[in-house]
Amino acid sequence: MRPFLLRATAIARLYSLKVAPKVAVPAAAERVKLSPESEDLEITKLPNGLIIASLENFSPASRIGVFIKAGSRYETTGNLGTAHLLRLASPLTTKGASSFRITRGIEAVGGSLSVHSTREKMMYCVECLRDDVDTVMEYLLNVTTAPEFRPWEVTDLQPQLKVDKAVAFQSPQVGVLENLHAAAYKTALANPLYCPDYRIGKITSEQLHHFVQNNFTSGRMALVGIGVRHSDLKRVAEQFLNIRSGSGSSGPRAVYRGGEIREQNSHSLVHAAIVSEGAAAGSAEANAFSVLQHVLGAGPLIKRGSNVSSKLYQGIAKATSAPFDAAAFNVNYSDSGLFGFYTISQAAHTGEVLRAALNQLKAAAQGAVTEEDIARAKQQLQAAHLMAVETAAGLLSEVGSESLLRGTHTAPAAAAQKIDSVSSADVVNAAKKFVSGRKSMAVSGDLGSTPFLDEL
Repeated sequence: MRPFLLRATAIARLYSLKVAPKVAVPAAAERVKLSPESEDLEITKLPNGLIIASLENFSPASRIGVFIKAGSRYETTGNLGTAHLLRLASPLTTKGASSFRITRGIEAVGGSLSVHSTREKMMYCVECLRDDVDTVMEYLLNVTTAPEFRPWEVTDLQPQLKVDKAVAFQSPQVGVLENLHAAAYKTALANPLYCPDYRIGKITSEQLHHFVQNNFTSGRMALVGIGVRHSDLKRVAEQFLNIRSGSGSSGPRAVYRGGEIREQNSHSLVHAAIVSEGAAAGSAEANAFSVLQHVLGAGPLIKRGSNVSSKLYQGIAKATSAPFDAAAFNVNYSDSGLFGFYTISQAAHTGEVLRAALNQLKAAAQGAVTEEDIARAKQQLQAAHLMAVETAAGLLSEVGSESLLRGTHTAPAAAAQKIDSVSSADVVNAAKKFVSGRKSMAVSGDLGSTPFLDEL
């Protein structure tokens, strides 16, 4: 063996003979001190109407979100698609930072910025390590309070509207649900989540500024943090989120009307949704509809699993031997809601699938629901709620949405108790409301054998 290899081997052996330093392991009581328990959720409403909510859980990572009542329902016929473009415009240049600085600054500290929107709200969320909260908050405040919307940047961004919409509409469910809302409502909630094709390229910088000025006001905002001190969040809100006070534009109320939209295409599978007006979010009636949804079947409870245990699935399976999929549909907004079912079936068998699904709702309205069914549905609903808030992202969304709507937050234990308080009569009454209510339907596919709504 060569001399230098002998020396290397000898050195390695010497290191292996060294005694490793002893590391003091803290006692159990000391370990508890190193990981303090999560504090209670704190909610404060400032005089200008801004809601501040925080949960200090001493996590090494922090999540902060600005929730704003600025969804597509607040658009008018003259500015449809504005909320969609606003969602894509989050990294554009602001009065305090360039587009490059926002993107590079957040990436430099390993953070992330995401923007989501629904028909009722927009959510600007950042995630970063606790030590970098101040850095990331600077960019979050720039995006939400000081956008510039330079005309050339807005023009360059608009083709992305078409791409974003095309990607979303690859799923037939998106188109059916968009048509369902358009058929069900006259205004507000009838507005699409995605920019109409005829509006692409026509949204101006002035329209974006006007939408932000009317909706991005303190009375329509909630600043929510997970893994951050409440005092720090309040200080930031008082200093930087006090630019535009007031409640801004309230927008029109959702007026349910009922209707039907049919989209004929070459798809062999027909996607269909039939609903009537449900319940507004936060109401006792909304809990009854949610329990009824799980009685009928809200979809597979296991990833890639089947839905054969649901009442809806079992009822349809007795009526047809053709393959299908079905689940109860339930969505709640601040002033309205939709409840019904969604089915996927072969074109030739759509009629029998829809009629069988309607018969299951009629049976529920006549009391064909056992106490065992309701108890199981309550457990499934409680589990779904608890699993939704067990992650920081889910908890942030839940706290932000509820505090923005009502200025409060219902603790998971209290939410579970409200679900338990739903009676059999409440569930039957919810089914009766669907059966007697005016229906809305949206269908897509080869509709040659699909009955019209008045034929069902």
